[in-house]
Amino acid sequence: MSQAFVALGGNIDGPASRLLAVMQEFDSLPHTRLVRASSLYRTAPVGYADQPDFINAAVLLDTTLSPAALMTELQALETRHGRVRHLRNGPRTLDLDLLLYDNLTLDDDPALIVPHPRLHLRSFVLAPLVEISPECVLPRHGRAASILERMLDRSDVHRIDFPGLEDGLQILRRLGQGLMPMHHACV
Repeated sequence: MSQAFVALGGNIDGPASRLLAVMQEFDSLPHTRLVRASSLYRTAPVGYADQPDFINAAVLLDTTLSPAALMTELQALETRHGRVRHLRNGPRTLDLDLLLYDNLTLDDDPALIVPHPRLHLRSFVLAPLVEISPECVLPRHGRAASILERMLDRSDVHRIDFPGLEDGLQILRRLGQGLMPMHHACV
């Protein structure tokens, strides 16, 4: 069984509800189980600024799928949720990025680079990742929490607290999802 960290994001058509729904759908992927889910975070868009704020999260998955097969499943999940790729960094219903897969480093295929090539530059990805794996170490970059602490824009990443959110995350955990101990280290 391999472990994979996946970032979730979206900013149109009910992104908070969609991300919570997608978290429940990870268990329906072949040979894959949701282990841990972060809180939701709100951040300003990066790149193309004339769009709504993004909602972001991260999950830890156990899977027997290869990195390429997992990426194919993630892209199919994006498509099922209405993802259309028109504008780079533009509005989207759902964005799923494979951040880390075990301790692999893959860079032979430009469509599948692991670790994600901009992971260490994005506070909106690091904040939820550090929440679910505080001791996570990024290959070639060091401890994720230390990288996040040095980022100037980390205060622009806002954890969302709204009625029912924690209840929803607790339901995921009670269903056997999100049960990994908080001290679990990143692969």
